[in-house]
Amino acid sequence: MRLALLFSPQGSQVVGMGRELAQASPAARAAFEEADAVLGWSVSGTCWEGPQDRLDDTRQTQPCLLTASVAAHRALGERTRLSPSFAAGHSVGEYAALVAAGVLELAAALRLVLRRAELMAAAGGAGGAGGAGGMAAVIGLDRGAVERVVDGIGRPTELVVANDNAPGQVVISGSRDALELAGDGMRAAGARRVIPLPVSGAFHSPLMASVAQDLARAFEAEAWRDATIPVVSNVTAEPLTDASRIRALLAEQVRSPVEWVRSVEQMAADGVDTFVELGSGTALVGMVRRIAPRVRAMAVTDVATLADAAVELGTSPAEASVR
Repeated sequence: MRLALLFSPQGSQVVGMGRELAQASPAARAAFEEADAVLGWSVSGTCWEGPQDRLDDTRQTQPCLLTASVAAHRALGERTRLSPSFAAGHSVGEYAALVAAGVLELAAALRLVLRRAELMAAAGGAGGAGGAGGMAAVIGLDRGAVERVVDGIGRPTELVVANDNAPGQVVISGSRDALELAGDGMRAAGARRVIPLPVSGAFHSPLMASVAQDLARAFEAEAWRDATIPVVSNVTAEPLTDASRIRALLAEQVRSPVEWVRSVEQMAADGVDTFVELGSGTALVGMVRRIAPRVRAMAVTDVATLADAAVELGTSPAEASVR
């Protein structure tokens, strides 16, 4: 078996995430306790009790998802001897991947993700000349077709492909009026649906340039180490271990497309046959199955899926408990 660990993206958050794991796993519970102490507000309470509109606030969502993802990873580590070949996270999930790979301590990642969320929320209303920014999922067109529509609109600083998630699922990002023009063009090109996403800004687009610059400065305050396992970059889809390269690309990530299709293809080409999503929901599991249908993909989100994953990875819960 060749294993990759994946960490959930923004949009996966649900009230109650991580609560069962924290009740069952001392390591998962400790992750939530650390997040509460580091940030000075109840990350655990927001994750477990909501309400949903609070959890959906970017400034809450991103630290909460990071904590839930790290908690799931640590809970799985209690149950089985993990020997992953790669770690990868989608957008904010990349920070959890860096914690799993030893690049950042959880406390440092929490501070950086909170700063990232604050900067993204503040930049979200700027949107450039075309008005406030946003994002939309284009369903039923491949990336090439989406890019042709975007190129035809001819507003490269206001409209881009933001996430290449899976075949037939591409996200675009930009100013609101450019998105409206793109929606008409995508439908004319054959898209089945164009779905506005509930986000506060044009994330992963040039409209986030100031965020990338401010993040790079924030990174200077934290300690970075080389990765113990390769982390696949959202920006380039290359597996990285060098801390300086990881850090440089992570700053660029907020204004660059998330190359998720290429990332999964890279890991599969390197022999990965088992992908485990850690955090909340199964968004990445669904993407992986569409990109690489021959691999195994599973998620760890609660006690039942934790037990299932421990068995699939070769260690039963009973065996793990006596170590």
